[in-house]
Amino acid sequence: MGRAYDHVRSALDPAIFNHSVRVWLLADHLARREGLGGLESEALAVACLFHDAGTAQRYDGPQRFEVEGADAARMFLAEHGAAWPEPLLREVWQAIALHTSPGIAERMGGLTRLVRVGVLADFGRSDLIEPAGEQLVTSLGELPRLSIETVLGDAVVEQAMRSPGKAPSASWPGVLLAAHRADPHHVGVNPAF
Repeated sequence: MGRAYDHVRSALDPAIFNHSVRVWLLADHLARREGLGGLESEALAVACLFHDAGTAQRYDGPQRFEVEGADAARMFLAEHGAAWPEPLLREVWQAIALHTSPGIAERMGGLTRLVRVGVLADFGRSDLIEPAGEQLVTSLGELPRLSIETVLGDAVVEQAMRSPGKAPSASWPGVLLAAHRADPHHVGVNPAF
């Protein structure tokens, strides 16, 4: 797991990296309560760490950032010799690709649900993972937010402005782009965040 951690830390904006680690800690907390362990725990870590990798310049391809991040995780695992079963690799990909799909990700189960719940918890839905122990609260506190809502929203919009195909109108990137276009001089958190 150390290689995945170091890899995304070198690629991501510090605010997005801290968010990704917080999502991992939150999702892992829930997974442990549910009895998840072993190889699935490693897969959950990779899915959480890479869930916003598509915002990194290194992975700024033609597809939505969620799909670029999912492809980046799959490529990273292949390059580092992860001999995981194909269904687990597919589940990592799905967890990343669907993490901004409300109502779908939660119903997929497994890693996809855990990543989505971790994201929601980091953006204010802490009720989804309560009770949180003292160690979790301390660990989360060591990862400053660094204006993540602004940084992440701006990264997604910046990519979409250069390549509108990355932001289909009904997608989360598309909604962020539409809000930006409606008020291009807005400063701070995108109103559609």
